[in-house]
Amino acid sequence: MQINWVVGKAYTFCEWVMKLAYVNILWTLFSLLGLIFLGAAPATAALFSIVRKWLMDETDLPIFRTFLNTYKKEFGKANKLGWLMAIIGMFLYIDFKFLINIGGTIQYVLSIPLLIITLLFFITLLYIFPVYVHYELRLGQYIKNSFYIGIINMHITILMIAAMVLLVLLYSYFPGFVPFLGVSLVSLIIMIGAKQSFHRIDAKQKKLTLQN
Repeated sequence: MQINWVVGKAYTFCEWVMKLAYVNILWTLFSLLGLIFLGAAPATAALFSIVRKWLMDETDLPIFRTFLNTYKKEFGKANKLGWLMAIIGMFLYIDFKFLINIGGTIQYVLSIPLLIITLLFFITLLYIFPVYVHYELRLGQYIKNSFYIGIINMHITILMIAAMVLLVLLYSYFPGFVPFLGVSLVSLIIMIGAKQSFHRIDAKQKKLTLQN
């Protein structure tokens, strides 16, 4: 009985690794198909959409067809969101470069609020694609809700960030994993954390509804 359990768990693990490697390759190919700057955002949306379905026990879906259909369907909207986040990130980067160059007291005065804003941006970025594939919202609402969910579930957000740090360390020691699991494993970890956050929010909303 115990041998069967071990074999079953080993099979499930190998199956997950193979599926994650497959969608990681699809993400790379479809990102390149859009010359990166037009392909990365819809490919990421397609990746998170599939990972979300897996976590919701939709394990038998046709991976390539689902990825392709989501990529095509979300191409325009995902690119708008992706470019909006990229522009915000670019402005933050420029601000950091500016602070480094000016030096002096003003550098220390402005660096603290800029670091706080950057941290809040990173939290929003962490949740942006899970929120995108889980909810149907207007463009600005994705950013607002991602920020809100990340802040009110800070303990989950911290665990997600810690997991990202550990994953970066793993990839630095084993760079051979990156071409096969680099993005898909990140999406899995983020989606697991985001799913827990969504469940907590849903539970609170149901509780408030019952009280009213």
